[in-house]
Amino acid sequence: MPRLSVNIDHVATIRQARRTWEPDPVRAAAEAVAGGADGITVHLREDRRHIQDADVERLRTELTVPLNLEMAPTAAMVAIALATRPQTVMLVPEGRNEVTTEGGLDVHGLRERLRAVLDPLHSAGIRCSVFIDAEERQVAAAASLGVAICEVHTGPYAHAFHAEGTLGVRASAALRDVQRTGDQIIAAGMRFNAGHALHLENVAPVARCGGVWELHIGHAIVSRAIFVGLRAAVAEMRALCVG
Repeated sequence: MPRLSVNIDHVATIRQARRTWEPDPVRAAAEAVAGGADGITVHLREDRRHIQDADVERLRTELTVPLNLEMAPTAAMVAIALATRPQTVMLVPEGRNEVTTEGGLDVHGLRERLRAVLDPLHSAGIRCSVFIDAEERQVAAAASLGVAICEVHTGPYAHAFHAEGTLGVRASAALRDVQRTGDQIIAAGMRFNAGHALHLENVAPVARCGGVWELHIGHAIVSRAIFVGLRAAVAEMRALCVG
């Protein structure tokens, strides 16, 4: 039964559209927890397009569940993480022109650069994670850097599912890639997480992957909340994750 960490970035996206104070992501986090969220995820992007520094500070103080801080592997972001001490930091690739994260972090190619980022986080006792594509070399590189968690990018699976309208041939193949990579992560002594583009229709097969510890889902939950409320939207997703 995987845990569910709810990403509340897009609550902040709505707020930043008006540069005002509502809706409040911290209140949204409380609603998500009331709906059954096991954790809260936010991505503090370098351009601050949604979540702001003050949001991270308040969440770290007020949350009753673990905070997972997604961030680019930069010195500036490391300084923020060391100041706020979230329970988990997840390193992700980041491009200024992308709408959302478009692929996994090249841990293999950036190994030495990432070591310099991870070392101070590890020294501070912060659990570290990396967001990776379903590739064995990325798992091996992550293990060599001593990270605790690898989150497998489920975008290829989700896009194939959408194109086929069901768990068809392409989506099934992509799901096998996720499971194979998850097995490699677990064999290397790390936790296996998964996320990206998961929603009510496609989440159940990923939730049934052997050994998956936590799913990270945001956009679909916030979108559903427009119609049923955030607490109910989280509860619906949580039921599919455990069912």
